[in-house]
Amino acid sequence: MTAIENPDVTIARLIRQNIHVLKDDGNPANILVTNESYDREFLRERDGQITVNFDQSTDQKLELVGRLRRRILGLRSNIYTVDKTMQGADPGQVMRDKITAEINRIIRENRNVPNQASYNFVGLGYPSGDPHKAFQSGASTEISPNNPLWIELTNTEYVKVWYSDDNRYSKSHNVNNEYAMMLFRFKLDVREDVIKQIVLSFEGYGTAPGGNGFLIEVWNHVAGAWQQAQASPATSEDSTVQITLTSNITDYVDANGYVWLFARTYHASDGETAAILNCDYVKCTIQVNGITFCDVANYRNMPINPEVKPYVFQTEFILKGWFFEMVSGV
Repeated sequence: MTAIENPDVTIARLIRQNIHVLKDDGNPANILVTNESYDREFLRERDGQITVNFDQSTDQKLELVGRLRRRILGLRSNIYTVDKTMQGADPGQVMRDKITAEINRIIRENRNVPNQASYNFVGLGYPSGDPHKAFQSGASTEISPNNPLWIELTNTEYVKVWYSDDNRYSKSHNVNNEYAMMLFRFKLDVREDVIKQIVLSFEGYGTAPGGNGFLIEVWNHVAGAWQQAQASPATSEDSTVQITLTSNITDYVDANGYVWLFARTYHASDGETAAILNCDYVKCTIQVNGITFCDVANYRNMPINPEVKPYVFQTEFILKGWFFEMVSGV
């Protein structure tokens, strides 16, 4: 039976990956998103906390024998803020209202793909540590992720793969019969057995004496090999090439939750003219088994308890969602 991710875990990830709240001084707010209950201690160093909790599930039969069903889900999401005395802090009520607007935006814009998550390198630099890393190298053959030839990108190089903005990172390699290469490590914050699809995307182009173009592959840690090769057009302009995984997904997510994407020029250097791999943007997008629709049913500001100080400003969201499933053995 296919494993299904708990809907509160899915929605918490959706909010965590997409929330962007600016304080009045222009700095980003530090918002904690959890599946646990509110804890005042969390707010000592945070501007706010968001909790997402599963409330109820109702099965709806969509055919007479009951094999095809729609599971209708109810969730609660709560926002908590307090007035803080630290410099640059917004008033608690102002921060609550900003977070409320963001949750409305995130849920509504992603209502048809709440189970989708994207990972990229925006904001990362050297040393990036976990979750993600990017490397460059040059070799005559495709080398494994643990090969010591890989060199992590520098701070200024990381910036060039943050966005699809024509500010490209270029790896130039001019050793005879060797390719210019890049390696990307994505850390997935999800159980591998609930992943339904992985899409790896590389945007850029490659040039070499033998012709233009590049190819990408993904590491199969079970087979110990690069697989699923996809090649770009033979052009010196940006193109986006993707690898889509829908079967044997656990073979491509290693024990540490890493997915490895490899890219190289399609042709090697001749020792005089360099092989150059240009990367503008790279990302990994996943979909999990579970909730496939989610929207805001209603929300309300909760009354303030005057006996608890500092005052806690709270907004409660009621979220509705569903997913379809086929029940075996009927």
